[in-house]
Amino acid sequence: MNNYITGASTALITPFKNGTLDEVTFATLIQRQIDNGIDAVCPVGTTGESATLSHDEHKRCIEIAVEVCKGTNTKVLAGAGSNATHEAIDIAKHAQAAGVDALFSVSPYYNKPSQEGLYQHYKAIASAVKVPFMLYNVPGRTGVDILPDTVKRLFNDVENIMGIKEATGSIERTVELLAKVPDLYVFSGDDAIDFPILASGGKGITSVTSNLLPDMKAELAHAALKGDFKRSKEINDELFEINKVLFCESNPIPIKAAMYIAGLTDTLEYRLPLVAPSNENMKKIEAVMKKYKIVGVA
Repeated sequence: MNNYITGASTALITPFKNGTLDEVTFATLIQRQIDNGIDAVCPVGTTGESATLSHDEHKRCIEIAVEVCKGTNTKVLAGAGSNATHEAIDIAKHAQAAGVDALFSVSPYYNKPSQEGLYQHYKAIASAVKVPFMLYNVPGRTGVDILPDTVKRLFNDVENIMGIKEATGSIERTVELLAKVPDLYVFSGDDAIDFPILASGGKGITSVTSNLLPDMKAELAHAALKGDFKRSKEINDELFEINKVLFCESNPIPIKAAMYIAGLTDTLEYRLPLVAPSNENMKKIEAVMKKYKIVGVA
């Protein structure tokens, strides 16, 4: 039996205070995820503003996640992505040494490699470590799509490549991936379609919304994996409004605002070029949040 991560994982925000990483708040936010049944935390992905963190900050976020999750049932699925393969390898090796359970790596952004380039990129990173490794496909952000045939080739050729975080927004893509690679661990990377992906054979979710509502997202994933699709769909439907408003501007702008409104972070800080949401969107986020019970808020 493999020990691959399944279920609900959270794409963690990275809190800042006075321009620097707020380590204490970050640790507190991770503990709240553990307390509410999340199976894995994902530090330093898109939601964690990894593109604007220094390498030292990136590595420190991973170390904190490992420290807080140690001795708990919550695993660490750490981000190790870059548009420079050698940088991604450096981060991946550091993460493995720090004690992560698995890695995910966003496809290279801006430089638009070919499918062969993507294959060589991922083969090089995954082969540099021994921990389970997930591809992360989000073409809307990166400008490049890891096509199913490339996923299949990587899955077949590289022993520790076991899954993909699938964020094309397409259910058809999940169906195609699992038709071509039945043993692939597909994780939903789009909050709105968590249930359909799980019902189509997905093994988990990596959620933005679960920063705010970890208990609901954990129940949604666990219900689906137990075959209780009725309950899973109910929760997915209930979350529709919050999922929608949390993408009213580029992620992670709205989720960081929501965490601040809820009192889960003391400061609302972003790294440029990201800035706070417009006043209009701030009000929209606040209005929708009132419809949900947010755990762990005084």
